Amino acid sequence: QVQLVESGGGLVQPGGSLRLSCAASGFNVDHYAIGWFRRVPGKEREGVSCIKQGDPTAYYMDSVKGRFTISRDSAKNTVYLQMNNLTPGDTAVYYCAAETWTCYDDNDIRPTDYGTWGQGTQVTVSS
Repeated sequence: QVQLVESGGGLVQPGGSLRLSCAASGFNVDHYAIGWFRRVPGKEREGVSCIKQGDPTAYYMDSVKGRFTISRDSAKNTVYLQMNNLTPGDTAVYYCAAETWTCYDDNDIRPTDYGTWGQGTQVTVSS
């Protein structure tokens, strides 16, 4: 069974850090592009970052560049999103998703390109 499970969300103060994990089962994360997305109630899901299939090349939306880093651990079959210098604007439910042959450019990380999704993890940035 193909499955993605996110973890690592929580409550953090502005300026703090969190590392989200996306653990995959039923497939090899090296063979898929993995994307991170977020959704705020009342708004559409937006693409935060992605890492290419079989390649460490990564892309980011402008508002997180220099603060967020996506990485892949093949041995653990897990993709991470390290989030530093968090702001209240980063508050959202974060999802990871997998698909083959996508992840092309900054600010062009489209939810509609991804077919397998996790259940999401809540990130709240507040003092």
